[in-house]
Amino acid sequence: MEADIIKFFERDRFAHFVGIELIKVESGFAICRLEISEKHLNGLDVVQGGAIYTLADFAFAAATNSNGLATVGINSSIAYYKAPKGKVITAEAKVISDGNKICGCDVNVFDEDSSLVAKFTGTGYRKNLFIDFSTGTIKKG
Repeated sequence: MEADIIKFFERDRFAHFVGIELIKVESGFAICRLEISEKHLNGLDVVQGGAIYTLADFAFAAATNSNGLATVGINSSIAYYKAPKGKVITAEAKVISDGNKICGCDVNVFDEDSSLVAKFTGTGYRKNLFIDFSTGTIKKG
């Protein structure tokens, strides 16, 4: 099942374009990584906040959709604590509230030293759609 979910999320063209990789996903949980390159740096030569946000948002999407209920973000916030060190940042997402229509998810972003870089909190809305990961199709619930 995990392989089917990972394959489904490879359809996310923006995450693919940015270079995000879904490493692990299970019900209500996901780990994603981003290898930092020149294109992820801002004018100060540190990782651009939008790149960190995009990684966290993608981990949020994987975790909140992992149970097959199509979920979209309706609110999110992020706090940045430090510039990441190293060449890889990792996001770990965990669903903390799992309602029929509304869910909540916390995402921590770490650098190679396992230092907390940012904390993302998101609220998702569960649509009346079901994702069949084995076929990659979306059906009315």
